[in-house]
Amino acid sequence: MGERFKCILESIIFLKEPAKDYVIVITGDLVENAIDPSNYLEARMYIRKLESAGFTVLVVPGNHDYGTASKSSKKFVSLFKEKILENSNVQYPKLDIIDNIAFIGIDSMAEEIHWYNRLFAEGQIGTNQLDRLSKVLTLKEVKNSKYIVVYMHHHPFDPLPFHELKDSKELGNVLMENGNIDALLYGHNHLGKKRHGKWGIKRCYDAGSTTRKRNTAGYHRVIDLSKEPIFDYDADFHGNY
Repeated sequence: MGERFKCILESIIFLKEPAKDYVIVITGDLVENAIDPSNYLEARMYIRKLESAGFTVLVVPGNHDYGTASKSSKKFVSLFKEKILENSNVQYPKLDIIDNIAFIGIDSMAEEIHWYNRLFAEGQIGTNQLDRLSKVLTLKEVKNSKYIVVYMHHHPFDPLPFHELKDSKELGNVLMENGNIDALLYGHNHLGKKRHGKWGIKRCYDAGSTTRKRNTAGYHRVIDLSKEPIFDYDADFHGNY
């Protein structure tokens, strides 16, 4: 998967110019197993290559980034911030205003790092972070932004049992009550599907798996917020950047 990731990054750097015109959003699971420290180092190396080429890279953690697929630990929270984000003081939700677009990153692993979270990896944001999200959405600089993009790891809505974010309903209430969200980005299930229109949000994208882990969907998209989204489920499934 590391070799695939390397090839993808080389393609992005070669094809997408100028780099300053793009924001790359990674919705978690940069590593397969956080217990092996070399995985963090490899992921950070690749992110640094993108940043050196001029791209803005935004990252939120996935379940693998805080341990393994089914077992996470609090100790990896600080390690992820230190090794991947290179900023130990990052707090979620994380707000970045880029070219009048408000990007808001959510840690959907925040309440999924306890001893009893073993069998399923649905994700849970938690009351404290949802309260902070509500406040961020009311900030003047967010309200005055041309577009608002929210990104996270776990699926906020999925019909399959044990696949949906545990506090999905609470997140939906916060987003619908406090902000006119233009796009919601997430990953985790590797399906590459779209759920446009959910919670009144025009663009809702599952990123799929960049490295096509276990031959799962590897869809990637360039999102132009100034254009109307396509509302069918298959039109953008071509792996284009």
